Amino acid sequence: MSSDQPALQAWLFDLDGVVTDTAAIHGVAWKALFDRFLEHRAGGGEYVPLKLPDDYLEHIDGKPRYEGVRDFLASRGVTLPWGTSDDGPGFETFCSVGNMKNDLFNEILDRDGVPVFEGAVRLLDHLKAAGIKTACVSSSRNCRPVLKRSSLDDRFDTVIDGIDLETRNIRGKPEPEAFLTAAKELGVAAENAVVLEDALAGVEAGKRGDFGLVVGIDRGAGRQALLDGGADVVVEDAGELLDQPAVMERVR
Repeated sequence: MSSDQPALQAWLFDLDGVVTDTAAIHGVAWKALFDRFLEHRAGGGEYVPLKLPDDYLEHIDGKPRYEGVRDFLASRGVTLPWGTSDDGPGFETFCSVGNMKNDLFNEILDRDGVPVFEGAVRLLDHLKAAGIKTACVSSSRNCRPVLKRSSLDDRFDTVIDGIDLETRNIRGKPEPEAFLTAAKELGVAAENAVVLEDALAGVEAGKRGDFGLVVGIDRGAGRQALLDGGADVVVEDAGELLDQPAVMERVR
């Protein structure tokens, strides 16, 4: 990278696995949900439990909740009616299964709190001090409550979350629309914006959107997989970018 490359005037952060250490909590909640679902579906017979992290990373990570339900169950040859977001928790529709997962996730958060990545917080504080615009872009419908619980809601100029995806008809990752919407709301062109993602679907979205820089955060997806998926840079924590002059010199 060189200083004559486009300035990075907006930074678009995924939530889970980038800012908050909630990806692991999501994994635990998804496993509890699907193991319960598959056991019920087997009717007392044998079943193959969800495998962490493989099944989670391949079928669920980074996607809107109901699409994650659909895609994992499709991998097991199971289909259900879609339902609606108002469905009660249960096993009858993709939405009811997803809503049961949401209850499990919130039970864990209520019990254990929201862990955050301090490196990401340092980066956010640096960007804010430099007058750089930031957004949180997440497929999670819990994004805003999680930000509030972790006292990070004031770190972002705008938020696009799973509820926005549904109510505003924004396609989720790996489509780039959520990130492009956030950049537009910040008044910054895609070529002047950074996407920070730990999920392969999110990295692919950044590549498809022709963003100025796509940063892969390796929380288990694998460095090479993130590079192959479209990441320009791969780090283990967002805070490491503060020590990369080739990146930070473009913050202007």
